[in-house]
Amino acid sequence: MSNKIIPYGRQHIDEQDIKAVEEVLKSDFLTQGPKVKEFEEEFAKYTGAKYAVAVTNGTAALHLANLALGTREGKKVITTPITFAATANSVLYCGAQVDFADIDPKTYLIDLNKIEDKIKKLPDDYAGIIPVDLAGYPVDLEALKEIADRYGLWIIEDACHAPGAYFTGRNGQKQMCGNGDLAQMSIFSFHPVKHIAAGEGGMITTNDKDLYQKLIMLRTHGITKSPGLLEENHGGWYYEMHQLGYNYRLSDIHAALGLSQLKKLNYSLERRNEIARQYDKAFKDIEQITIPYRAENIYHAFHLYIILAEDRKGLYDYLREHNVFAQVHYIPVHLQPYYKKLGWKKGDLPAAEAYYEKALSLPMYPTLSKDEQDYVIDLVKKFYNA
Repeated sequence: MSNKIIPYGRQHIDEQDIKAVEEVLKSDFLTQGPKVKEFEEEFAKYTGAKYAVAVTNGTAALHLANLALGTREGKKVITTPITFAATANSVLYCGAQVDFADIDPKTYLIDLNKIEDKIKKLPDDYAGIIPVDLAGYPVDLEALKEIADRYGLWIIEDACHAPGAYFTGRNGQKQMCGNGDLAQMSIFSFHPVKHIAAGEGGMITTNDKDLYQKLIMLRTHGITKSPGLLEENHGGWYYEMHQLGYNYRLSDIHAALGLSQLKKLNYSLERRNEIARQYDKAFKDIEQITIPYRAENIYHAFHLYIILAEDRKGLYDYLREHNVFAQVHYIPVHLQPYYKKLGWKKGDLPAAEAYYEKALSLPMYPTLSKDEQDYVIDLVKKFYNA
């Protein structure tokens, strides 16, 4: 076992996945075609949303969601500093400003109280909020929507870590991440370490038909051939560019792989939760480790299993010496050099900064074997003499 590298995340491609891609390679379509439409329909059905729009990656999904909602210069959008840079960057792409709210030290998600504290001081400055379902823990969008509605703000849910996750609302209703009930749009990623590994790819879900139509147009250069939208019509070849859009189309190759992976998502979620329970059991009595919190009303997708560890750097190095490639998610975005140039500094978001000092993601993926997980657990225990 000590000679085998165990990463923090890993894709699993089986013969069914390979066959799905092979069928597309033998078909008439390689770029955007019928498989993309099928993937969108099946993904919308899975999440419970009315519409889904497939795009090239999660970053493109964030960018298009902001564009469709009119994010622009002179407005601010609030997000969390504990996320990948793309979440915040997507706001800057549109010329708007990013404002970070600190995190809840228990869940590591954006602190809803801190959000409202910011907004109520200058309510006219803000356009929207982008919460992140970090590690697969669903944000309480029911409570967040109440805040957003009070101030007339939109919500884009960054659910890249959380397909299949949900929380039970106050009325007992199951709120699936991306179902469109509580956020204007939700976005997902199909990067190889995610639950659905399509190589690259992203998805936007929404229940708003107008937003859906905007996304479809923005995804393809701002061009349409839809007869109802054309100002003129010269024939079957005719198209018009109505907006400055982008080439963010997904290929049928990626969509076929994504579709095949979607069929295995429930198994992936069950296996990830099983692995998390084993980690919980192993580490709950080690005083130098804080295991992930989860409330009773949530179903965690466990894209990541994040512990808070004393002497995080020592543990990280020790694990790597034994071929366990744990990772840190994430370096606070506001402390990146680019964002420091925008005025952010250490001390601005103390809870996020304290989290970063100890956070470590242990191996978490459905094909992690019992022997491999036991090996990781044994190493952690040895490091702490537990």
